Amino acid sequence: MSDFFAKIIELFSTPEYIDSLLHGFLLTLEISFFAIIVGFTLGTVIALVETAKPSKWLTIPKFICRIYTTVIRGTPMALQLFIMFFIIFAIRDFPELITAILAFGFNSAAYTSEIIRGGILSVDKGQTEAGLALGLKNSTIFFKIVAPQAIKNIIPALGNEIITVIKETAIVSMVGMYDLNMAAKDIGSGHNLASYIVPMFTAALFYLATIYLITFLVGRLEKRLRKSDLME
Repeated sequence: MSDFFAKIIELFSTPEYIDSLLHGFLLTLEISFFAIIVGFTLGTVIALVETAKPSKWLTIPKFICRIYTTVIRGTPMALQLFIMFFIIFAIRDFPELITAILAFGFNSAAYTSEIIRGGILSVDKGQTEAGLALGLKNSTIFFKIVAPQAIKNIIPALGNEIITVIKETAIVSMVGMYDLNMAAKDIGSGHNLASYIVPMFTAALFYLATIYLITFLVGRLEKRLRKSDLME
């Protein structure tokens, strides 16, 4: 036990180790942040296409979106990451960071699209019909009536998706990227068990603190939205 605590003191008193963990943590946050943006943007487009009224112009886009979400949700994230790194973007000097962001962003988009689609469909159709009866345009009905209610319904699920993306980025170490997970492995490699456990637990605390912060912010947002409903 004394050896274990000695390793903790050594870790937090060695600037090189702390710098490695912070470097890996920043890369994890960078990949997660931009992947979430890509996933939300692409997922919103897919959801809007899938929930749009049937049209001959949308037949092919709807089919493509359906195939996309089926394939992405039906295959492992690790496999998708390998395909992106070693097949699709296996280009000399192509930025690994961009490849990782796109891999996780495209994966998140499939799940985000289903979340948004479910939120849109959860809004009573009677409200849309009432808007049409009042002579409102479809765009006005969507942005003024449907979208605000859909957003309130999907906040918890979107929060869970953000958390999932952050945790899934740990597998970028499998393709050699120096994220938080890789930094912990690097610090603990070649030493005894205590030397390996300490950086791993430290990395876990970084993840836990990040997830807790996101959970707290999502909870605060939910409460604020509920208060606005009561005031109305």
